[in-house]
Amino acid sequence: MAAWKGSSVLITGGNRGLGLEMVRQFLESPNPPDQVFAGCRDPEGPRAKCLKDLSEKHSERLFIVQLDITDPVSIKEAAKQVESKLNNRGLNLLINNAAINLHRTLDETDSDDMMRCYKTNVVGPMLMAKEFLPCLKMAAQSSDLQGMCCRKAAVINLSTLVASIEKCPETFGMAPMYPYRTSKAALNMLTQCLSEDFRKEEILCNAIHPGWVKTDMGGKEAPLDVVDSVGGVFQVLSALTEKNAGQCLDWEGKIIPW
Repeated sequence: MAAWKGSSVLITGGNRGLGLEMVRQFLESPNPPDQVFAGCRDPEGPRAKCLKDLSEKHSERLFIVQLDITDPVSIKEAAKQVESKLNNRGLNLLINNAAINLHRTLDETDSDDMMRCYKTNVVGPMLMAKEFLPCLKMAAQSSDLQGMCCRKAAVINLSTLVASIEKCPETFGMAPMYPYRTSKAALNMLTQCLSEDFRKEEILCNAIHPGWVKTDMGGKEAPLDVVDSVGGVFQVLSALTEKNAGQCLDWEGKIIPW
């Protein structure tokens, strides 16, 4: 298990599925981050119950932040709220986890479906990186760690194998999902752009494929348990350096071609 002590982490979509498990594993690791911020669209709603239970158990480390990544105003307000709690230390790790998946073939897909997926899966992560950049810069500048790593300053975008253009002939038949595939492919390009843009600030940017996981999005037929997926993702995150900047890797550390 990676040592996250002394760091701060923000996870979008932290109230269920992969996001909730990330929050839990961060908090219950032997060397947990000093601060874990969990973004949640409706902190008082029924879908946030498990997250609130964790908050009661880890009240000194876990902070639930009202955050709707499809709403620029919500993102700006969340950035202000998080910054106020960081005590001028900056944000070490931003994980853009929140996403939607519309199972639509070409015949079923319309412009609203495409725009809905792009707004959540691409525009949301872009605005998150933009608004939290000052906090990430502060973390990078104040760190005594050499090179780039997730404990210093990093943006991690959760992507997918089916976003790979090279592997599309292999994967399309099992998942002909036009809005999801194309939006996540755009997220991969966003990751590459951020990686080049943030390199001078020593902020690491990567895309991670967590596997096909048993969640509300992945479905019951998925072969991978959420606990194992997040455990693997954390091992990959802990080993990332500047040599990996801009890459897309899966939960076992294998590089996925663009």
